[in-house]
Amino acid sequence: MAIWLTLCGVIVLLAYLLGSFPTGYIAVKQLKGIDIREVGSGSTGATNVLRTLGKGPGAFVLVLDSLKGVLAIALVYWLFTIQNYIPPTVDAQVWQPWIVILAGLAAILGHSKSIFLGFTGGKSVAISLGILLAMSWQVGLATAGVFAVVVGISRIVSLSSIVGAIAGSIFMVILHQPLPYILFGIAGGLYVILRHRPNIERLFAGTEPKIGQKTATEPEQTA
Repeated sequence: MAIWLTLCGVIVLLAYLLGSFPTGYIAVKQLKGIDIREVGSGSTGATNVLRTLGKGPGAFVLVLDSLKGVLAIALVYWLFTIQNYIPPTVDAQVWQPWIVILAGLAAILGHSKSIFLGFTGGKSVAISLGILLAMSWQVGLATAGVFAVVVGISRIVSLSSIVGAIAGSIFMVILHQPLPYILFGIAGGLYVILRHRPNIERLFAGTEPKIGQKTATEPEQTA
């Protein structure tokens, strides 16, 4: 049992490290030679990359950050295929969902508090989508659909992210997901919303930028 618990702990740690991999920071550093934390919103996520480098790099970072979430959950699924290390007393159907949410939360934390960037990072939206897709592709696609509709209407990414975070929890319940997944939807959604506190203040003030606009604190970029 001790070996099994150690393996579970290692998987959760690896999920955190996966989440911590600073995709947006590296992309902007390599392509423009600047620290993305010093421009725009200061986030290392896909939205700030979009504002800094444009649609192509923004989409690239979005996909890679989502894949980090998928891989974090895939590690848990892989762990439960190693039959020789699963103790007879461990019911995989009971344990797996709980280890999945621990790995998911670790990956989200890693993305927003990266050990490689002095515990700074993004707002954990893209990686959360990847995690949802890996946990339940139906929930993930439904949440992505809500995000796409809201961003298409409002042109405000932060609003779409907040609504998507709420929708993810609702879809977990509607689609009858296991209790641990529902709890993840609630905890992960609340964390994403908390990461958007400055955006929420700007939304209420009517100053939150739409796609293509700069934040109030973002300096104008010269050609």
